[in-house]
Amino acid sequence: MTGESSAIVLSEQDLREVTAFAAMCAEAALGTFEADQPDDSRPRDAVEAAWAFARGGERGKALRDTASAALKAAKATNTTAAREAAWAAMSAAAAAYLHPLAKATQVKHILGAGAHAARAAELVAHDDRSVGARHLEHVMRRATPTAVDVLKRFPAAPPGGGRVGELIRAMDTDLRALTFTREAVTAPTAGAGSPGTRPMRWGRGR
Repeated sequence: MTGESSAIVLSEQDLREVTAFAAMCAEAALGTFEADQPDDSRPRDAVEAAWAFARGGERGKALRDTASAALKAAKATNTTAAREAAWAAMSAAAAAYLHPLAKATQVKHILGAGAHAARAAELVAHDDRSVGARHLEHVMRRATPTAVDVLKRFPAAPPGGGRVGELIRAMDTDLRALTFTREAVTAPTAGAGSPGTRPMRWGRGR
């Protein structure tokens, strides 16, 4: 019987690629947090833990501890933008714990880092929503076929969640519309701009 609680098949490699996608998204917002809290490495530690798992590391204590620490770091910020950036980092580490249940809320594990990072960018630009839209467009161009395939196994993103929820739903809609050519190459083991990151050909489905 299928439904909201039915199981979804997720391999360890699926989780690594989803986490790599989330880490890539969160990485873009680290500068926003560090401009506010230059001596606090907790969000960066969370993103690095996410990358370590994506590259083949253990899904264990480091992810949980750094995610929790990034959440605490968010509470110590002076600006809302920095707080959103810390939440993006927390979401990157938490992405490794995507649950194999067909629940719309699980989409937040996949897209939360990107949405919080986009919101941070908007707030830095004095709440300019067009900045968030451009940020999401960049994210779409970096999405891997496997990450998008995993997203499509889950129900559409849920309602609510304020502006971050809106960004999650925008990402969800746009990523589900993507199609990839055979030249598309997955590169889950590289950070943004790192050697090994390869551009992918993509397009919107109809």
